[in-house]
Amino acid sequence: MTTEIARGVWRVADTCSVYLIVDPDAPAGERDAVAVDFGAGAAVDELGGLGIRRITDVVMTHHHRDQAQGLPLAVAHGARIHVPPVERELFDRVEEMWERRQLDNDYNLRQDRFSLLSSVPVHDVVPEYRDLELAGVRLRVLPTPGHTIGSVSYLLERDEEVIAFTGDLIHSPGRVWSLAATQWSYTETEGPAMTVLSCRMLAAERIDRLAPSHGDVMDEASGPLLALAGAMQEYVDSRRSYPWDLQARLDDPFVSLTPHLLLNRTSLSCSYVLLSESGEALLIDYGYDMTTGLVPGQDRSARRPWLASLPALRRDYGVSRITVAIPTHYHDDHIAGMPLLRDVEGAELWIPENVAPTMADPWREDLPCQWYDPIVADRVLPLGEPFTWNEYTITPHAQPGHTLYAVAYEMVVDGVTVVFTGDQQEGLGGRDGRRDVLNYQYRNLFALGDYSRSAALYRRIAPGLMASGHWEPRWVDDAYLAHLEEAGRLVDELHRRLLPIDELAIPADGQVARIMPARARARTGETVDYAVQVRNPLPARATAVIRPVVPLGWRTSETELVIPLDPGEESTVPLTVTPMSPGRRQRLAVDVRIDDLLLGQHADALVDVAGPE
Repeated sequence: MTTEIARGVWRVADTCSVYLIVDPDAPAGERDAVAVDFGAGAAVDELGGLGIRRITDVVMTHHHRDQAQGLPLAVAHGARIHVPPVERELFDRVEEMWERRQLDNDYNLRQDRFSLLSSVPVHDVVPEYRDLELAGVRLRVLPTPGHTIGSVSYLLERDEEVIAFTGDLIHSPGRVWSLAATQWSYTETEGPAMTVLSCRMLAAERIDRLAPSHGDVMDEASGPLLALAGAMQEYVDSRRSYPWDLQARLDDPFVSLTPHLLLNRTSLSCSYVLLSESGEALLIDYGYDMTTGLVPGQDRSARRPWLASLPALRRDYGVSRITVAIPTHYHDDHIAGMPLLRDVEGAELWIPENVAPTMADPWREDLPCQWYDPIVADRVLPLGEPFTWNEYTITPHAQPGHTLYAVAYEMVVDGVTVVFTGDQQEGLGGRDGRRDVLNYQYRNLFALGDYSRSAALYRRIAPGLMASGHWEPRWVDDAYLAHLEEAGRLVDELHRRLLPIDELAIPADGQVARIMPARARARTGETVDYAVQVRNPLPARATAVIRPVVPLGWRTSETELVIPLDPGEESTVPLTVTPMSPGRRQRLAVDVRIDDLLLGQHADALVDVAGPE
């Protein structure tokens, strides 16, 4: 059954409600349609009776199969497919999900398996928080996570009313189509809590009608959305040991540390806002804003950047524009939202010189917690050199420890010297008698001496306030600086006691050799250029012998690399590999011998090889 719900807008009954939208002022016989979702493809058969020439574009609210199973028909029809940014891989690379998805001992309850059985080509992702114009139809795209992490809604202004196509966020006043879809993890309530936030944020928009994927069109928007927010809030609280005031997160996401320095208390990692008298703002770290938890899975569809706290920043603090964002390090929970900030707000990303290469090329090194896409700096900040932003002077200092590629920012705010330390140490600011501990991970390239150097840096700066990446900011006294100095000394002492460093100076991360890039893409017959880095851990001059190990039939520029090295010396040599067989995640390694020290196939790299064009 097909019903016209507004001038030039039809609802087609299918495995979900599919909405066909045309420019009603287009000449008869020249009307092209945009489809919101596609169901099993029944809309194609309705076009002639509606006077529609063709569907030029399909915009998807989310990836579920009842919304998308007909997309191969849409492609055959000639339509372009536009999908939510968070969920793109569940449309055009869905085989990867089917191949990799954990099945045994599975605690990930997200319905990512309710995806297409085979990939379809995607024309583009939809621009969240911005307008999308297709076939003479203008839609505003808003993130509305809840039913899925990456769900979006589309707002259409037609004849002085606004219709929101909300997917499966809401079914009817106070109800959802599926509670099971909102359960993203085994015991937490991330999805229902996100539903509360999305409903309240959408209710604050100027919307007149709601057009859901399942359920009838609602001729009033605010009441049904707020009824669902209230009911879902009760549901969230029923599954927690204490109530969770989600409305307060929207109303008051920021805590004032000083009059011009704010802490975002809703983000997964601490994000800080520096306020200028000009009305502009600078953000220090910006990962997952207004989070309700980190859900299972490391695929992109499990991670939701959005800009949910920014309305309160404008409303309560008079911010006219966010002009700059700066990261303390490259981990996704500190940078995931930065591309969206740049695209939507026009903010520039100023990135320190030791962090910028990793953000620009996340496949170069085998490091944890990296974002999925390259993020290229608008300005690269030299280490140790002060820079100015409006009335503030800020200095980025090298701060290895938590990761090799991290900085501490030094600045004076409201007369207080503040150091932003990222994730260098963790703790509760001394509450409950618990001391801060050093937060190092070996795969982040932690090295002995890192924490002694950072403690010396803090002693030299003498901050009044240290602002960390996940824990409460700490007002600093001499005893705390002394604690960090002692902690740095102790971590080195423990490693020297536990590792044979005096006889064999293998770094704490265990890597004597590395291959870069750690990941690559190529076609069969194309060359891939690598750099092999090797370090001499022996106390005397030695010769390193490097032998590439590649799949059968592949070619290498060298069968053996011989490198003389002084004690502790590190050297990098080039190696070219030519893949000759296609396959995903194909492995290559280097077998390493340094004099009589046999390390075997010590370092590896992965390459996705496609067949020839």
